[in-house]
Amino acid sequence: MKLNITVDCTPEEARAFLGLPDVTALNDTLVESVKQRVEQNIELVSPEFYLKQWYSMGGQVQDSFMNMMTAGARAAAGGEPEKGK
Repeated sequence: MKLNITVDCTPEEARAFLGLPDVTALNDTLVESVKQRVEQNIELVSPEFYLKQWYSMGGQVQDSFMNMMTAGARAAAGGEPEKGK
């Protein structure tokens, strides 16, 4: 025997029916807090910020990036990583 029941209700109605707490206020507070943190740290996710950091280090970043890509390509090809790097 197979029985299908379809309930058409909003999330608020479902929470009330199941006796679950209404966490809308808590959710709104958390979302606002995350928004504020993102706005405060938005410069840390901008490409300009990273480019300035990389350029200040000179060629070291390019060398490190190339070494990382080479190691990844070797690993993907099933090769052995170079010793000492």
